[in-house]
Amino acid sequence: MPPWSVYTGTREPHDDIDTLPPPPPWRDFDGGPTLSAPQDGDDEAAVSPDRVHRAKTYVATDESVQLVNAALVLRRPLLVTGPPGTGKSSLAYAVARELRLGPVLRWNITSRTALADGLYQYDPLSRLYAARQAAARPDEVVPAADDVEDHLRLGPLGTALLPYDRPRVLLIDEIDKSDLDLPNDLLNVLEEGQYEIPELLRATRHAPDGGTAEVLADGSDTPVTVGRGRVRCRAFPFVVLTSNGEREFPPAFLRRCVRLELRRPGREQLVDIVRAHLGSAADEAGPVIERFLKRASGGELATDHLLNALYLTGVAGLDAASRDALAERLMPHLGAAADGDGL
Repeated sequence: MPPWSVYTGTREPHDDIDTLPPPPPWRDFDGGPTLSAPQDGDDEAAVSPDRVHRAKTYVATDESVQLVNAALVLRRPLLVTGPPGTGKSSLAYAVARELRLGPVLRWNITSRTALADGLYQYDPLSRLYAARQAAARPDEVVPAADDVEDHLRLGPLGTALLPYDRPRVLLIDEIDKSDLDLPNDLLNVLEEGQYEIPELLRATRHAPDGGTAEVLADGSDTPVTVGRGRVRCRAFPFVVLTSNGEREFPPAFLRRCVRLELRRPGREQLVDIVRAHLGSAADEAGPVIERFLKRASGGELATDHLLNALYLTGVAGLDAASRDALAERLMPHLGAAADGDGL
């Protein structure tokens, strides 16, 4: 691998992120005060079991390893496209675990998602309620209504852009399902590595302490310091945007991303995937894998279908004929019914 590679795809956690080359001059950020990022990417207590399993068993290709490293070095988002079930989102968890970058910050996109949803959430109604409580009980110690930070929490994108000493991993999942404006709205934030929180800007404008606020970050109950309502990153996050290819993106957006297209795994990679997930079951998976590959040639199949079939047929202890019949039923094509057999 090139000397600037830090991600290896070997699934063994290490601290080589500290040897990452300096950013290009046009991608060098100086946000502060510096925060210590979570470094225990293999801390299984902080991550749900299914995501730990996906991170541990992800089988990376040479191309994905190379382009992940390119995105890390260039401090650019990685746009990962490909059919469902090819491991697009799992890649983010695998990188976070190997490079010990802490829990993945995940932002799930829908057609109603706006940029502000990813940056922060502000609840003016809870602030109004606090003001009424304070007015009703003037002789008691009640949180001040002017404490805007008590009613505000950073979102996944907003948290990823905090001035951490190490990059956080941000997964923006299914960006192709977004409103047409979201990719363009993301451009400025990802290009500049910063954003503002107007509610904090107004509240801290005349603050005697220099205008700092303590706000909660995504996935944590520990407050972080935000100065004068402005957030600017120090270590640009490793941003993974996934897309099933359901729409085209603006040229300006594509130009600012490193692009990785994941393809359907071949037989050899499928064996590696099965072995990573199911261990020795891969030794007897040959017939089901061949059936999977044959059916996949006639329509889209997700790797999950293969794993589900192998797991269930193994647990059931069926004979060969019954196993093949059950596997056939557990591997339907995605979308429309396939092959005229009702699947």
